[in-house]
Amino acid sequence: MKTASAKLKNIRISHIKLNEVANLIRGKEVLSAVTLLSFSKKRVAGEVKKLLLSASSNADYNHGLDVDNLVVDRVEVGKSLVMKRFRARARGRGARILKRFSNMKITLREV
Repeated sequence: MKTASAKLKNIRISHIKLNEVANLIRGKEVLSAVTLLSFSKKRVAGEVKKLLLSASSNADYNHGLDVDNLVVDRVEVGKSLVMKRFRARARGRGARILKRFSNMKITLREV
């Protein structure tokens, strides 16, 4: 079974929110997954769509797979770096704000 993949590192969104978008496309055909991501209201859907199209291009050019028969085999979402920031609060205190980043890998296979 031939597969093709693409990776995206340091996406500025938490891994939990990114996983919600990843659940939309798991196990779907590439064309229907692109359509779902095009009409999704999530902010990160555009970046995930770009990554999916990149993986399908990799399948076509690098592995010679037929783009019309591709299915999203695996979508891996993981944690990346965390920026720590502070916000001023009452009585001279500070509250910590965590700005999380994520990694994503999409693997496609031909049916």
